[in-house]
Amino acid sequence: MKAPAGAATSRAGERLAYGAVAVVIVGAGLLCRWPRLGLPWPVAKYAGSALWGAMVYAVLRTIRPRASIASAAMVALVIAAGVEGSRLLHEPGLDAFRRTLAGKLLLGRFFSAWNLVAYAVGIVALALADAGARRA
Repeated sequence: MKAPAGAATSRAGERLAYGAVAVVIVGAGLLCRWPRLGLPWPVAKYAGSALWGAMVYAVLRTIRPRASIASAAMVALVIAAGVEGSRLLHEPGLDAFRRTLAGKLLLGRFFSAWNLVAYAVGIVALALADAGARRA
C-alpha cells in the first residue's frame, strides 16, 4: 500500500529539518575548536566531542526521520563507540588519513574513554531535545 502524499512531504520536511540541525551542529563544533575563540582546551575538546556525537544522531535522523528516538540514539552511540574504538587500530593508510584535517575531524587520532562520555552527553541531549520538540 502506498503512503499518502502528505506523509512523503512531511518526511521530506523532517529530513530537511534534521539536516539543518546537523549543519548547525557541525558549524558549532568547528567554532568551539577555533583557537581565536579562546575557550579553555578541555571545554573546546569535550564540547566538540559532545557536538560530534549530536551530529551523528542528527545525521541518522536525517536518513531515517521516522525511526524511534531511542533507536536512533542507540545506533548513534554504537557508531560513536565504533569510531572511538577504531582509534585503537593502527594501519598506515588509516593513520595517514587521521593526520589530515578531515581525518582529525571525522575519526580523531587518539582513543579516549572520556570522548565516549562526551559523545553520549551530546547524543542524549539532542535526543531529549528531539523528544521535547515532538511533544510540542
